[in-house]
Amino acid sequence: MNTKLLISPQELTSLSAEKSLQSVIIDTRSPEDYAISHIPQSLNIRDFFTYLLENSSPAGLKELQEYFAEIMSKLGISGAERLIVYEDALNRGYGQSCRAAFLLKYLGCTQVSILHGGYRAWLTEGLPTTDEVPLRESSIFRLHPNADIMVTTAEMLQAIDNPAIIKLDVRDRNEWLGLSSSPYHPDFCPRKGRIPNAVWLEWHHLMNSESEIPTLRSPDEIREICQSVGITSESIVYIYCFKGSRAANTLIALEEAGISARNYFGSWNEWSRDFSLPIDNTCFRL
Repeated sequence: MNTKLLISPQELTSLSAEKSLQSVIIDTRSPEDYAISHIPQSLNIRDFFTYLLENSSPAGLKELQEYFAEIMSKLGISGAERLIVYEDALNRGYGQSCRAAFLLKYLGCTQVSILHGGYRAWLTEGLPTTDEVPLRESSIFRLHPNADIMVTTAEMLQAIDNPAIIKLDVRDRNEWLGLSSSPYHPDFCPRKGRIPNAVWLEWHHLMNSESEIPTLRSPDEIREICQSVGITSESIVYIYCFKGSRAANTLIALEEAGISARNYFGSWNEWSRDFSLPIDNTCFRL
């Protein structure tokens, strides 16, 4: 049975109450926010958002795998549990809970869900919070990397001139236009621009971003928006952003709409730092 990817606060409450089910809740917010209040029994793993993949070579990916395997082991997570991740709100954390879900799946965890609406949705339902940090015994996290969902730089380079593969840029407008190299600072990366032959669909468009509790749009709405940039259920899609976070948010949206996609996790942070890789830095206005 497939694990439901997006779950509501009430569904999470029911899961937590099932004594026979081994489940772990992971909070991806800052340690400071976590210390103030969090969902009971949740563990704070901010690294799911902050970790930067230096390069998507076999050595770089092995380093990523070992880095998170150590964190998970220390926190007593084996990878066989039902894992539920959350952030504050889906439109504010640059897709951090979706990035966590993507990484967990890449590492080999098969039962992964995202709290749809995030901590804001939990609070709106009036559900309990705490500032207590749960204590867990360490264990051994079992790595089973799933390369099928990860796009490497070498694969993205091969795909540039292949019209059968849609290179989907989901960064913010200023990044797509080449006015900024990242969401953090315009000159955070050495080069500004786009991966050649990419199409643009800003990640916010696949969410009800202006709602009190932002959530992903309905599958029908997502499919209609995707069609505007030539993406259908038959498409091969490689998604990128700055560090694979907003791309993960988009990947989840596409998956909910029945569209398969892969995440170029190194994204612009990796691509722009390798001066041997081509970029499109043509200035234009939308």
